[in-house]
Amino acid sequence: MDGGVPDDGIPDEVKRDRGVPVDGIPDGAERGRGVPDGGVPEHPPATGHPPATGRPPVIERRLHPVTPFRRAWAPLAVLAGWAVHDPNGAQEQLTRLTGTVLLLALAVLVPAAGLYGFLSWWFTHYAVTDTELRIRTGLLFRRTAHIRLERIQAVDVSRPLLARVAGVAKLRLDVVGTDDKDELAFLGELEARALRAELLARAAGFAPETAHEVGEAPARTLLRVPPRELVRSVLLTGATWGSLCAALVVPTVLWLVTHNPWTVLATALPLFGAAGASSVGRFVTEFDWTVSESPDGLRIDHGLLDRAHETVPPGRVQTVRIVEPLLWRARGWVRVELDVAGSDNSVLVPVAPREAAEAVVARVLPGVAVPRELSRVPRRARWCVPVWWRGHRLAVTDTVFAARSGLLCRRLSLVPHAKVQSVRLTQGPWERRWGLAEVHVDTGADKTVTARLRDAREAARLLDEQAERSRTGRRDALPDRWMTTS
Repeated sequence: MDGGVPDDGIPDEVKRDRGVPVDGIPDGAERGRGVPDGGVPEHPPATGHPPATGRPPVIERRLHPVTPFRRAWAPLAVLAGWAVHDPNGAQEQLTRLTGTVLLLALAVLVPAAGLYGFLSWWFTHYAVTDTELRIRTGLLFRRTAHIRLERIQAVDVSRPLLARVAGVAKLRLDVVGTDDKDELAFLGELEARALRAELLARAAGFAPETAHEVGEAPARTLLRVPPRELVRSVLLTGATWGSLCAALVVPTVLWLVTHNPWTVLATALPLFGAAGASSVGRFVTEFDWTVSESPDGLRIDHGLLDRAHETVPPGRVQTVRIVEPLLWRARGWVRVELDVAGSDNSVLVPVAPREAAEAVVARVLPGVAVPRELSRVPRRARWCVPVWWRGHRLAVTDTVFAARSGLLCRRLSLVPHAKVQSVRLTQGPWERRWGLAEVHVDTGADKTVTARLRDAREAARLLDEQAERSRTGRRDALPDRWMTTS
């Protein structure tokens, strides 16, 4: 192939990043497409005889032996759910049981739960074939999931607290076209990382023979959030102060009205608990937040008790939002959120200086610069949205559609033109009276970014121009691939 790019379509420098010898990949083989040496397809037309590929048979593997202890809780959870759903009936049944009957019930229930956990683990297998990840589960009703490797968007590794103690991890997969994540829980920590690296290598186009030898791609740290900065950002969040104010004001009003200490106490404790839980929960989740760049995409590691290792799939990001709360502006901090097609990953940077955050955004959206100048809405928009009309701004560049909303908490949404699925113009009766309209941009993540309160003629022109930009952007966009050379 001209230009020094091998026939497998993967540049030599990318292979060197993954530690794969360039000379060890035969010429003429299309890697990841099932064509072995000699150019003979792996699945030839049926001739009545199995193809002699010389490859070892598919080996099915089981989960980690600690998994039965996790699944043994399922029958007990069913009983607990019934007790919560019908507490009166559960209490009546317990009062009828004598101590001997209760001990006998426990003697039967505990072994039954253990047997269920063991059998469910025994009948769960997974295997990686040339084209898919196959997961077989089910004790009574068998279920086999066939996950096509080329449709895998992200492979995340999470380690809850007890799993970290046991040395195991959970592997979760984002797949195109599915809402729920398939998972393998639990695997040994080293096994989970090795399987993740193999799946990413296979999704990138490496051949089955070399994918398991590639290993995890090297990563370069782009940003790390210090714990002190995270604590300050949590304390300067409006939701934290709102919860604290509610916890102080509501009990005070109840005391003035009722003078009943028990009523005040019963109200104050949940409010203070909710205020503390939201702040502490965010700190625990976003602790030691690290964003790294690798040929697989951007990696995100975070968590104080439960550690999570997530991946932002390159080419799958539909929208990037730069959030700027009011109390953060003096320090120049922002928060970066994402909309990823088919993925639950929503936070890219919990808090960082604007310059550092925009540098990370540039890695997620190559070639996209955050607009500095945004156009205001007409002054007559104040008759449609009093006060808050000042927070709506718009900028359209050669690469991105950028709409800002919010006055106290600003949210700047960036949508690359290639990710726009449809464009709509709406105009209500009151907006029509003042010559205003709204332009809605729909993305592949089932999200909508809206430019509100625009001049009607400007909105009509923007509608036509954006439709053309979207067609041009999709035509010129690079294919969504896991591995990049930038």
